[in-house]
Amino acid sequence: MKEVLDRADRGQIVTIARGHEKSAVLSAEKLRELLTQTVRPQIQVAHEDDRIIVFMESRPFVSEGLTVDDALDDLIESLREYAEDWVEHLSGAPNHAGNWALVELVTLSSDQQLRDWFERDGE
Repeated sequence: MKEVLDRADRGQIVTIARGHEKSAVLSAEKLRELLTQTVRPQIQVAHEDDRIIVFMESRPFVSEGLTVDDALDDLIESLREYAEDWVEHLSGAPNHAGNWALVELVTLSSDQQLRDWFERDGE
């Protein structure tokens, strides 16, 4: 196992086969970096009365707060709750199954990394 992890740390992908299924072991940070570039948050900000509304244009996540920072904090919390729900029971639902990359990105990222991803819009 040490050799597998050492190779993954060096940026190599190690595959492991069981029957017809293959799995990959790779660096979590390298995967997170790839996901930040391929999954776009498409954050939009709107003002409504005395509230700031943020939403992900292509996904059903909407959050609000008194400031943009508050709204983004709320969005991060919503994404974390969704990732937990996805792992527990939503992954097999047809309208959620395609969110694997988003869930993995959220799981592998700190709150600050998610904020940076929002700001760079996936670039």
